[in-house]
Amino acid sequence: MTLTDLGVGLAILVGIVGIIVPVLPGTVLIGAALIAWALEVQTATGWTVMGLGLALLVIGTVVKFLIPGRAMKAAVPNKTLLIGAIFAIAGFFVIPVVGLFVGFPLGVYVAERVRVGAEQAWPSTKAALKAVGVSILIELIFAVLATVTWIIGVVLVR
Repeated sequence: MTLTDLGVGLAILVGIVGIIVPVLPGTVLIGAALIAWALEVQTATGWTVMGLGLALLVIGTVVKFLIPGRAMKAAVPNKTLLIGAIFAIAGFFVIPVVGLFVGFPLGVYVAERVRVGAEQAWPSTKAALKAVGVSILIELIFAVLATVTWIIGVVLVR
């Protein structure tokens, strides 16, 4: 294992953390790391691993918007999600990192309470949170698959 492999592995790890804690663009970071690794090793295996890894990341990105997106649109309108996102960003600055997880549900709940009333606000908020959780899980699964592809590539190249 070379210093490049360690650097790419660290970048991929940071990308995975960025998916779980949405502070960094995790998928983009992992994709950039795969490209950097392929450029460094300059082998057919390296290019194949990069292509497969990037394809997995793209598929994961598409699936994460298609599957949970339908459930979320059925539960809450885009305006509610926008308010949730604004609260999440504000929460990030008020309570660093954890504020994202406090701000988004709070924003969705407040917006839904205004829109549909107190009794329906919590079920709508739960539906939005479930859709966001499924979205993160889908992105994480495909990122881990891309990472496993890279690990196999490192073993084959070295």
